Amino acid sequence: MNLSEKIKSLTSDFTPVIDSSIPQEEYVKIDLSEENEVLQKIDITSAVIFQNYITEFLKKKNAKVAYGGYLEKRALYKRSSYFLAEENPNKERNIHIGLDIWAPAKTEIIAPLEGKIHSFKNNQNFGDYGPTIILEHQVESFKFYTLYGHLSLNSIENCKVGKSIKQGERFAELGDSSVNGDYAPHLHFQLILKIEDFKGDYPGVSSAEKLDFYKENCPDPNLLLKID
Repeated sequence: MNLSEKIKSLTSDFTPVIDSSIPQEEYVKIDLSEENEVLQKIDITSAVIFQNYITEFLKKKNAKVAYGGYLEKRALYKRSSYFLAEENPNKERNIHIGLDIWAPAKTEIIAPLEGKIHSFKNNQNFGDYGPTIILEHQVESFKFYTLYGHLSLNSIENCKVGKSIKQGERFAELGDSSVNGDYAPHLHFQLILKIEDFKGDYPGVSSAEKLDFYKENCPDPNLLLKID
């Protein structure tokens, strides 16, 4: 059994990573790809306008949480030089390799599995994660990591590397646009098989050039969460 298959086997049904009082039926998938014609007509560089779009989308769908984005190619990242590569479009980072879960600021983040804090950091580049926590998980001989980006500053104030986190434990909360990289509030959740030397950070958006590597090292988070 490879590690992706092992991760899939760790949960048998829907496993929330935000507020456990919100049932699976209140989640709805959202398309934020560059092919979404509605997004081509609004100012996606504005966190306020983007938040209004998410809010209206949820109202129309009669849902509380929007989710999606794994391997989604997005125009959103063009607003930040952090992702651009003018000399070679194939090196531009615009393919999302995590799962986004859109919910209000201060929504609690809960651990889908038992683990410990591997690292944390406030990633302050424009369009970056803002406050971020990475958990390390050990299951028998398998080790892997989960990343939680776009958190509140409070989430990392009392963090300690090595601190144990129980499955289902509330350990963080979503930040707002003033601290989360200037986005509408949401959680970036990502699986990472090999963390290398990264601490409190790991690429969450890939270029086309490096996508094969990241698809292998960052499998679909729905293997674990089973929202679909």
